[in-house]
Amino acid sequence: MNTYGLGGKVAVITGGASGIGRACAGTMARSGADISIWDQDWDQIELVLKELDAVECRTHGVVVDVGDPASVDAAIAGTLSALGHVDVAVCNAGIGGAALTSGDYSDEAWREVIRVNLDGVFYTQRAAIRAMKASGRGGSIINMASILGAVGFPTASAYTAAKHAVVGLTQVAAWDHAADGIRVNAVGPGFIRTPLLERNLDEATLQVLAGQHALQRIGEPHEVAELVAWLASDAASFATGAYYPIDGGYLAR
Repeated sequence: MNTYGLGGKVAVITGGASGIGRACAGTMARSGADISIWDQDWDQIELVLKELDAVECRTHGVVVDVGDPASVDAAIAGTLSALGHVDVAVCNAGIGGAALTSGDYSDEAWREVIRVNLDGVFYTQRAAIRAMKASGRGGSIINMASILGAVGFPTASAYTAAKHAVVGLTQVAAWDHAADGIRVNAVGPGFIRTPLLERNLDEATLQVLAGQHALQRIGEPHEVAELVAWLASDAASFATGAYYPIDGGYLAR
């Protein structure tokens, strides 16, 4: 079912082997896109590539550390060699980081969250823009922010700072590269039932968080993937420089 009309497009998805990234891969592949999965776990990458075998699309996978610009540049070169061009980049890779008050956050904990959640988005966005400009095809970049790109959350200073910065980075890049035919948007998920969330929070805490959403539940990865796929598509041709919460009403309080 080619819901979003992505036939002929090549999509890079960082953190594509689990959670929201994995859901994005499936949704965009079913809409016709060829998919390059970037992640740190080759075994998990292989699992997603096997899932995509059920869909008629070309696939590619690469182990990459998004916080290392050389690793990102090598990954984009490998993707171009395998799939020919890049039309969509979903900059989704991220970590939660330590749960500490701002005064207790260590230098090391701060740097690691910023390295992955902000530097990683910048390096991937930059590599994708360069590839898109070189091809002359334009493209769509979707940066994964969070509801914490709009508000704060106790004990999440590094994560919140990085996600706020991703929104600003998105807005600047949208202006910088509109003339190149490149659209850049940010998506702000609420609390989504992903391996990252479930590793860091017990079920009782998840239920408390569910009650902070107007819909009284935690979101699912496929719900975020639907928004991402739309932003990747030509149907979103007038959408750029925007921040799109998909949060079950969390920010509406």
